[in-house]
Amino acid sequence: MDGTDGVDGTDGVDGTDLVEGEIGWPDTAEQMIEAQLVIGRVAAGVVASSPWTPGPAPVAGGCFVAFAPAAADGERAWAAAVAWRARPGPRRGQGALRGASGVPRRAVDVAAQVVVTGLVTEPYRPGLLALRQGPLLSRAVARLAVVPDVLVVDATGLDHPRRAGLAVHLGAVTGIPTVGVTHRPLLAVGEPPLPVRGARQPVRLDGRVVGYWVTTRRRARAVVAHAGWRTSPETAVEVVLGTSTETARTPVPLQEARRVAREARSAGEAAAPPPPRPGAPRLAGP
Repeated sequence: MDGTDGVDGTDGVDGTDLVEGEIGWPDTAEQMIEAQLVIGRVAAGVVASSPWTPGPAPVAGGCFVAFAPAAADGERAWAAAVAWRARPGPRRGQGALRGASGVPRRAVDVAAQVVVTGLVTEPYRPGLLALRQGPLLSRAVARLAVVPDVLVVDATGLDHPRRAGLAVHLGAVTGIPTVGVTHRPLLAVGEPPLPVRGARQPVRLDGRVVGYWVTTRRRARAVVAHAGWRTSPETAVEVVLGTSTETARTPVPLQEARRVAREARSAGEAAAPPPPRPGAPRLAGP
């Protein structure tokens, strides 16, 4: 898994030196924390000077990582990225799947999808999700044949100790505006809204609105829409509602990326040789 070209936050690096495409993925927790401090400052300036808002019928991307059970050398991972555009009419027909069994199928309304694989050795630590998933996700997004106008990420954005959650960091690396979607805040606080589609309530961190609880499906628990790279909390709500339907809480691009990643994982695990039984003799190599 790629982990090169990372910003280490040292040697005089500051926010004025960084622009889109020059921010990478540090290799250690210490370097990542330093980089996040820089990215948080850069992100605040970028959204103030060049905010992104949706135009008509934007192409929305989604990305997701599926993991196999941990092994001695780490966790095998499959990262999927998709590019999706809403079409008129109910999604039931548009979401029909095409493709052979044993490989990730593709929904009719998905313009592009890709899967990359890698070995992840970093455990999950709050505030350092980018160290675990960032390099693999950025590889997947970079290989999409259709570049999304906005990317929906299964992570926080400004709701982060250094205001640089994975949704912000991934946008800074790829240059694509991002919003985050999670089932709960990381540090921010706020009361969930009524279970009526479109209802919303702000979540605040240190008194600042960094996202919104938003109900995407009637009678369902709300999700949190997070401001990300070049997006405000209000834009995050607009994107999350615009990419979700009454049939599921999760926005469609994330649904599709999650399904594709899990189907790729299933195919990969099925193709892998089974582990040796305890006590079974091992075959000698050539």
